[in-house]
Amino acid sequence: MWRFLRILAFPISLIYAFVVYLRNRFYDWGWLSSKSYEVQTICVGNLSVGGTGKTPMIEYLIRLLNGKKLAVLSRGYKRISEGFVLADSKSSIADLGDEPFQIYQKFPETQVAVDTNRQNGIQNLMELYNPEMILLDDAFQHRKVTPTFSILLTTYSKLYVDDWYLPTGNLRDSKKESRRANIIVVTKCPANISSKERTEITAKLKPKENQAILFSWFVYDDFARHGSGKQVDWNHFVDKSVAVVTGIAMPEPFIGFLESKGVKFQHLKFGDHHYFTPNEIEKFSTYDVVLTTEKDFVRLEGALTELFYVEIAHRFSEEDKAILKNKIDALN
Repeated sequence: MWRFLRILAFPISLIYAFVVYLRNRFYDWGWLSSKSYEVQTICVGNLSVGGTGKTPMIEYLIRLLNGKKLAVLSRGYKRISEGFVLADSKSSIADLGDEPFQIYQKFPETQVAVDTNRQNGIQNLMELYNPEMILLDDAFQHRKVTPTFSILLTTYSKLYVDDWYLPTGNLRDSKKESRRANIIVVTKCPANISSKERTEITAKLKPKENQAILFSWFVYDDFARHGSGKQVDWNHFVDKSVAVVTGIAMPEPFIGFLESKGVKFQHLKFGDHHYFTPNEIEKFSTYDVVLTTEKDFVRLEGALTELFYVEIAHRFSEEDKAILKNKIDALN
């Protein structure tokens, strides 16, 4: 039914595509203004809605840039706070949104801030913290800021060149805007992706000269973590009733990973960034164990006793890792 409704919405998608086209041209022609900054800014984003691995990519960059005075700026999707908010020890998901809150918890030495107005957010970070570099989370389509460097993500299973505009497809920006990226990363690839397939995908994406195409895949920890810090192997879930709770855009890789570990579970699937209700949490508590993603864990932490999560990270080939590092290092 949902697929049928999307097809029916095709005329709306044409209007949406035209509006997106005009908006981008207005920026290109200078009719709408974009601002650049003295502080280096690295934009991480996509052309589609959700599910390309932006947060793990931000985390990858934080690790890569270890030693730099870093800040992360996000809009803070689904937070209930307003304006500019700088994360501190009193911050909650309601203040920051789930993904910025996750980043702040994992990297407390990195300043994390949220603001729907990216210009205002950057200005505040410069005045309050004076970072060497700001990572702009989910900012590719926010053209009021001209970043120093842009990383565009697209998934292996749904390249942006094979997609269409909302609401028929998942594109929220024009495919041609990929030309603004310095690097395009094809995410969620098979770990054993062949050189032939890499070449075929690169040909489909038609990169500009000096525009690098990199390929990454997800790796999961080979154990589950409890909020207390305890780590357990997969035998911990044997002979227990296990609920796997997901509120992410594309849970399939996570589900496939758990199945590969022999975990028997019931998958309780919710929409991306879902905030769990007391009734839903009560249902979860009828299981012996609840297993979830790192992103969902921060929304469930404290509500369930036997709650575990699995961390996730991008992995690149040695060659691609070197290309990314060299391009980032060249900004210094």
